[in-house]
Amino acid sequence: MNAPVDRFDTLVNIIDELREVAVAVSGGVDSLTLATAVHQRIPERATMFHAVSPAVPAEATGRVKDLAKQHGWTLRIIDAGEFADAHYRANPVNRCFYCKTNLYGAIAPLTSAQIVSGTNLDDLGEYRPGLEAARGYNVRHPFVEAGIDKDGVRSLARRIGLGEISDLPAAPCLASRIETGIAIDPSMLDLVHRSERLVAQKLTPKTVRCRVRAERVVIELDQSALENIDGAQHDALSMEIAALFSGAGFDYPVSFAPYRVGSAFIHPLRPAFDTGRR
Repeated sequence: MNAPVDRFDTLVNIIDELREVAVAVSGGVDSLTLATAVHQRIPERATMFHAVSPAVPAEATGRVKDLAKQHGWTLRIIDAGEFADAHYRANPVNRCFYCKTNLYGAIAPLTSAQIVSGTNLDDLGEYRPGLEAARGYNVRHPFVEAGIDKDGVRSLARRIGLGEISDLPAAPCLASRIETGIAIDPSMLDLVHRSERLVAQKLTPKTVRCRVRAERVVIELDQSALENIDGAQHDALSMEIAALFSGAGFDYPVSFAPYRVGSAFIHPLRPAFDTGRR
């Protein structure tokens, strides 16, 4: 359900009250919308921070750079350094905690501004250990504070002129494709990204995820794409993807399955969310 106008007004008030703000911009619709809204309201007090990483697709970085150039953002490209963190690479159930700890830990020394994220109300219904890391750095979540959910973010994106970005599908980091407990490796993430791009080019699905599980690869597709793939396409794509992985030393079988949100995570019950605001 789209956020009503009064929630957008609440967001504007939250932004206007910030003296200086550092927006963590991943390249997805949420953070791009927040960065654009912040820049439109307080351009002289806003800096955008984007972290490059093997887990961040080049397309996401490209979107951030393009919008920064188009709108005149103050943009800082950083390396959060998560791949130097053994806890992150081990891919525990709370891997996102270590990812966000490294991200906010890289931003904080570079600015005295209030760090904000594009987390929206719907994110609170999922297991998000990164929110615990956010509390440690006093990160604020303006969309949550304003009561804006994912549909509201998309509505706002259209309202402030972001066009096709408003329809960007959800695109979590590439590390989210690796099943809990399997070590995160940059070369594996590259294979995941190449496989997803291959499937997207061949089938144009609404959603595609290349999941790496224990010695196998599962291509998850939205139900419509999965139902429309014929036997020849299935076999050809399976062989192409298997060849990609085999060429890098991973002799994994490839199968197809329905898309399930967060299916690579093996996680405990989600703890109650606390914004950390008092």
